[in-house]
Amino acid sequence: MRHVKLGVNIDHVATLRQARGEKNPDTVEAARVVYGSGGDMVVMHLRQDRRHIQDSDLERVRHEVKGLIHLEMAATAEMEKVALKYKPDSVCLVPEGPRELTTQGGMKLDGRKPELEKIIKNLSGAGIEVSVFADPEPGAIRAAHNMGADAIELCTSKYSEAWGKKLQAKELEKLQLAGFLVKELDMELHAGHGLDYYNVAPVARIEGMDCLNIGFSIISRAVFVGLKTAVGEMKRLIQ
Repeated sequence: MRHVKLGVNIDHVATLRQARGEKNPDTVEAARVVYGSGGDMVVMHLRQDRRHIQDSDLERVRHEVKGLIHLEMAATAEMEKVALKYKPDSVCLVPEGPRELTTQGGMKLDGRKPELEKIIKNLSGAGIEVSVFADPEPGAIRAAHNMGADAIELCTSKYSEAWGKKLQAKELEKLQLAGFLVKELDMELHAGHGLDYYNVAPVARIEGMDCLNIGFSIISRAVFVGLKTAVGEMKRLIQ
């Protein structure tokens, strides 16, 4: 049986904590539940405005919990320093707008981007696996590969938001074709954004899929059934 890894994003555990400025719910406890329930790694997006995950969350989970940590971050000098300080196992470079509610599509990779290329090189040199969050477009995928990225995380937002079987099938085909190119370039294939318990299975079955990173739907489900059950249910769906 092929194994698709599940990365569980715990940003919104921190969102709930930040609403009251308290210590709970604790991201360290959340990470332990994720690892104990079938999650393969914990995902955290350290945003520049620190709206949910804080530097201390990354530090504590890194040092207090045994397991893989995947950091989502903007491609900036500040975030590069954070990643080099705390050494997550892997990093995904994502676009980040100041007032966006959530990430809006993949990185814009048209034209040469020496600063981005330098960040990828520095993180890779520190032994951190680097992925780039990209739309399922050949140009973006090839650009990330040429800059030295180890993996592509395909943005699944258009697929997740597609209304009706016909449109959803069209968006799924784009992801499948993009996946073929990613594997042809000998890169890791990841996907995420907007995936939930109702639409995740077809994406998990894309040939060569290595990892799905899912957060909001799991944490939302956890409100009613608990985090352990929510993670376990998602893990079973992607196998």
